Amino acid sequence: QVDLVESGGGRVQAGGSLRLTCTSSEYTANSDCMAWFRQSPGKERELVAWIDNDVGTLDSNRIRYGKSVKGRFTVSQDRAKTTLYLQMNNLKPEDSDIYYCAANSACYFDPKFYVAWGPGTQVTVYS
Repeated sequence: QVDLVESGGGRVQAGGSLRLTCTSSEYTANSDCMAWFRQSPGKERELVAWIDNDVGTLDSNRIRYGKSVKGRFTVSQDRAKTTLYLQMNNLKPEDSDIYYCAANSACYFDPKFYVAWGPGTQVTVYS
């Protein structure tokens, strides 16, 4: 039983920045992987970024980004506050999506494996 809530979405001009926050009610064994996904109508939900906190995770797999956001977005966390962040810079209109926070015992690119989800926060980027 983990409750996730996203915040920080909004409307921003192309080239601007937003910072998303995901607050979890608690961290459990199903919270070692904390991830951001996004989805637009008619498209598949896609990975934005993850942080894998599992002890056995290789350093090279600790943080991963989706190809479409790599170099522009930065994921970070405050485990003591059970909070996950996503700093989004140089936003583009194609970044307009609902952004979701997700948690699981292990990290996957496929969203179907995650056991906890937030309700999402809307990000709209206009030109």
